[in-house]
Formats: sequence, structure tokens, C-alpha cells
Amino acid sequence: QVQLVESGGGLVQAGGSLRLSCAASGRTFSNYAMGWFRQAPGKERESVAAISWSGSSTVYADSVKGRFTISRDNAKNTVYLQMNSLKPEDTAVYYCAAATGYYHPYIAPGEYDYWGQGTQVTVSS
Repeated sequence: QVQLVESGGGLVQAGGSLRLSCAASGRTFSNYAMGWFRQAPGKERESVAAISWSGSSTVYADSVKGRFTISRDNAKNTVYLQMNSLKPEDTAVYYCAAATGYYHPYIAPGEYDYWGQGTQVTVSS
């Protein structure tokens, strides 16, 4: 079992920055890949970024490349999503997820087996 708790969401103006955190507990954190997803009202959930067990490999959606950075601190059992140059279209509920069957970040969304409760990010224009 893995428990995930996100934090760091909020309201920010366009062009601003936020850093999301996801604290994990349960299984050994350094043994699996992690990802961030988001879901805007009326839209399907989409993958934002993913990171390997060690942090050495990362994957990003085209819509956030160059603006968002995923990282992890295995000593703190935490994965982060640094979001810069935020746009109104980044407004969504952001979820972190764990893929305990994988070490690498190249994972289909359906392969993630644990999810956090989500944190709201709202970007005003």
C-alpha cells in the first residue's frame, strides 16, 4: 500500500510559479516511478510529467515542456512539480500517482496503481 498526499496548490497570476509536493508513505519510495497528472473541468485527466525511481529519467507532456520540472527526494519520500510561466490553461486539479510496478517513467496512465486526493491549481489571466 502507498498513501499519497499532495500540497502546494493555490491561486496564481499568469506568468507566476507554484511548486507542488507529494508526500508518500507505505512502500519503499525509492523502489518505484512517480507521475503527476491533471484534470480540468469538463476534460479528461492528462499526464503532465513522470520520473524514474532514481530521478535520472523524466518525461513531460508537450504542453508543459520547458515550464514544468518534476523531481524527487527519496530521503524525504517526496516528489515535486515546479511549475513556472503558468498559463490560465494550466488550471486544473493536479494529482500525483505511484506506479509501483515500474522503475522507469515511460508508463501508461492505466499502470499507475496509487493516487493522491489532488490539489487545485488556478491560474488567473
